[in-house]
Amino acid sequence: MGIERRNNVTVTGNPRGRTVVLAHGFGCDQNMWRLTVPALARDHRVVLFDYVGSGRSDPSAFSEERYGSLEGYARDVVEVCEALDLRDAVFVGHSVSAMTGVLAADAAPGRIGALVMVAPSPRYVDDEGYRGGFSREDIDELLASLESNYLGWSSATAPVIMGNPERPELGEELTNSFCATDPDMARVFARTTFLSDSRDDLKKVTVPTLVLECAQDVIAPREVGAFVHRAIPGSKLVTLDATGHCPHLSAPEATNEAITGFLAGLR
Repeated sequence: MGIERRNNVTVTGNPRGRTVVLAHGFGCDQNMWRLTVPALARDHRVVLFDYVGSGRSDPSAFSEERYGSLEGYARDVVEVCEALDLRDAVFVGHSVSAMTGVLAADAAPGRIGALVMVAPSPRYVDDEGYRGGFSREDIDELLASLESNYLGWSSATAPVIMGNPERPELGEELTNSFCATDPDMARVFARTTFLSDSRDDLKKVTVPTLVLECAQDVIAPREVGAFVHRAIPGSKLVTLDATGHCPHLSAPEATNEAITGFLAGLR
């Protein structure tokens, strides 16, 4: 099976421009970047894909053993980069994909030359001296609810993650995206996401990095953005005037401006 088919790879934009890879978060797919692609396509080659188990990827390629860790999703990224023979690409990862990009950049040096981390979190569970935003009891309850009634959990949780209650169409879109994901595969991805701890991996980042946080985000509070920024030497932190965990949908103009400004400053 070709990687392009397995991960539903789409390539668009300027074939002569630097390649930008857009990676979605949990419960989402590449369509979530539709408001970002036009801002990049004129000057950049844009690569989109779906992780196995998400979107229009090939579900037969799913393995609980592989995707039970973030390294499995990072392998998807590396294999997409290898299949397209990408060099010095800019990897834009939303939410948990920000950490997947960190792992992929370390695993395949030369393939990824810069990182944009949109609402990242290296650990969702609070720890001594670290605020991730959730207690372990919170996460255990979240996962138990997800596993017992995935559709009900999605309908209740997606609007909270999205924020912007005055714009219910945004919450509905995220709910529909969650509900379109196979519950068994979503269960694996959720456990992998919410129980991950990638704090030590941040120290390995050696490429130019932009950290984008939202002014209000129930999933990745601003203490997390500050932590990621401190942990990655030379990184740039931008706080978007945005509410919720998906600024590329709720505040696309500000998100796109930050990303294109960062890209313009790269060599």
